[in-house]
Amino acid sequence: MAENEQLIADIMVVQQQLRSLFAADRSDPLFSSHLTLSQLKILMLLSRHGTLSGGELARMLGVGLATSSGMIDRLVVQDLVTRSEDLQDRRVRRIGLTRAGSRLIASIVDAGQEKMRALLSRLSAEELEIVSQATALLVRAAQQESSAGPANPGPANPGPAEPRPAEPRPAEASSRELGPAPRRPVGSGEA
Repeated sequence: MAENEQLIADIMVVQQQLRSLFAADRSDPLFSSHLTLSQLKILMLLSRHGTLSGGELARMLGVGLATSSGMIDRLVVQDLVTRSEDLQDRRVRRIGLTRAGSRLIASIVDAGQEKMRALLSRLSAEELEIVSQATALLVRAAQQESSAGPANPGPANPGPAEPRPAEPRPAEASSRELGPAPRRPVGSGEA
């Protein structure tokens, strides 16, 4: 078991090196967007779930309605999200992505995919086969972890929780995980 733990530690170090190398590329649209982590979470949730009520979005973010409303206000000003009246209940405001918001999220995801494609194109056919097999194993493990649900406590020392903006499709998983680190600390209160 100690050998497994050492291998896991080695893999985590290599993943961190990859994230650092990817984060050094300032041409990534994430860096030019000037979004906070909280704002990016909102855009990713809307990209995945479509239009949501303000209450649904606040619950998904784990914040109060007043806090989420302020974050949404700033995204409306940037023309990244819209607020509209719910057709069934006029008291409810629906939040959705604008075309500009959809384009921004698509450009961030596409940039990660392009980086990963460029990186993979540097490998030989034999190396690509190894990466393909390893990626398939990781997807399978992630599916098992996901189906285990909250009853599975996970590793003894999981470290800080990573945001889960959207369930990536298998082709996107690597590019999102290896994307640049956020510019502001989680829970900074800034939106």
